[in-house]
Amino acid sequence: MNDLQKDILIGAVFVIGLVGFISGEFIISSTLFASAAIASNIKVSAKRGKADQYSWN
Repeated sequence: MNDLQKDILIGAVFVIGLVGFISGEFIISSTLFASAAIASNIKVSAKRGKADQYSWN
């Protein structure tokens, strides 16, 4: 998967979570928001080098 496909997937999960929140499905939307946040964080962390991996910034 390239970066564009990952960005589209993360964006789609976020939008689906937003629609679920508006429709009242709070448990599902919370799970989708969490998975989008974790996937986005993993993507950013993978771009860092090993020296930056242990920093608290």
